[in-house]
Formats: sequence, C-alpha cells, structure tokens
Amino acid sequence: MPARDKDSYSIQSVENALEVLEALCDEEGEVRISHLSEKLQMNKTSVFRLLATFEGRGYVEREESTGKYRLGLTAYEVGQKLLSRMELLKQARPVLELLVRDCNEAAYIAVRRGAEILFLDMVDTSQKIKIVPLVGRRFPLATTAAGRAILAFSKPVNGTIENRDSEYESIRTQGYAVDSNALGNDIFSIASPLFCSGGSLNGVLCIVGPAFRMQTEQLIIQIQEACSVISSKLGDHTSYRNGSNFSG
Repeated sequence: MPARDKDSYSIQSVENALEVLEALCDEEGEVRISHLSEKLQMNKTSVFRLLATFEGRGYVEREESTGKYRLGLTAYEVGQKLLSRMELLKQARPVLELLVRDCNEAAYIAVRRGAEILFLDMVDTSQKIKIVPLVGRRFPLATTAAGRAILAFSKPVNGTIENRDSEYESIRTQGYAVDSNALGNDIFSIASPLFCSGGSLNGVLCIVGPAFRMQTEQLIIQIQEACSVISSKLGDHTSYRNGSNFSG
C-alpha cells in the first residue's frame, strides 16, 4: 500500500470541531458564538452545532443567562489525565516543590510547541507579591528565557548546530537563559534545560518572579541543581552545564 501524507487522512468536520475547541481554550473568559464565528471565519450555524455537540459531552458549558460559552469540566478532566501521565511532570513535581521552598519564587515546567513555548505546570510562591500564573500560556520561543533555552539546547540536526549566534552559544556555555519583561512588565525569568535518556531535550525548568526580587546568582545555582536532579530522574546522567551535549 503506497504511503500517504498525513494531511490526506484529514476529516474537515473534525478539523473544524478542533479549531472551535482550541479557539475556546485561547479565550480567558466566556465568549459568544458571534465572536468565535468571526475569529475562525466560520458561519454561526456551524459554530453553534459544534458547540452544542461539545456541550452534550461536557467539553463545553453554556451560561444560560448570557448565552456565552466556556470550557467544561470534561475538557479539564482530559487535560489533567494527560498531564498526570507525562513522565516529565511526574518526576519534576517533587523537585519543583523543593526548589520553590528554597528560593520562594514560582517555578514552571515548559515545553516546546511548534514555534512557541508552552507553560505546562507550576508550583507557586508563598510571597504576597506574585506573578499571575502562566500555566497553559504560550509565548514565542525567541522572546523568552524558556524559549531561548529550548532553541539553544535543541539537538543538532545531522551533526550541525543551527543556532550558532553568540547569544545561543553563550546560553549553551553557561547552561541557562534569562529575560526581563518578556512575560510581562517588570517580570524576570531564568530557564535551564531538562534532558532525558540519551541526552534528548525534554523541556525546561523556569523560575519566574518580579524583577526587583530576583537574586540572579543564587537562582542560577538553585535552578541548575534542580535541573540536574530532574534530568537524572529522567535517565540522563551527562553534564550539560558547559554545553557538553553539543561537543563534536
């Protein structure tokens, strides 16, 4: 049987349904059918029928008084089941809790999603002044410390490192990336890579907090120690702090 491109198996009605669900996920609050219709360039009747189908299965809920829609508990359930089965999060969570206890700033696990970085899980700080949680948020790779750490430490293609400019070389050498204001005004973050068996990049650990409170030198030590522990739990036992995963 001849090989076929994945797109040739695509079912348009399913594609439309997923676009509606993903668009609803991107909204911070409740939305009207007209808003989704305009956003997706899809007629209102089609959007209504898809939302009604999702509502019947609990993925979407409709507020009777306003007629607006929001994500339902089934969507939350499915997401939580997926996260609970991710080895990265299972191994990282206890280390994140210890890290936050030591540095008293919010810590995140983030992964690459296409051209963006996705913040998957977090342990929050007990500080009174804190950053609005970023779980589920996506940002361009090149603008954030987490994204640049992903780009710097991504495995070479055919033995060739693609990101060779001085900034990425520096990130690889020191083992971490930092940013200011990329996640919001006066927000500082520092990110370091997480590896699994075979030295493959699995994600990043990121500490986020108000710029005025972040003690960079101490955080560098703490985040790299935490990354070493998590990477070891995931099966990687090589040193990455001096860019050794990119030697040769």
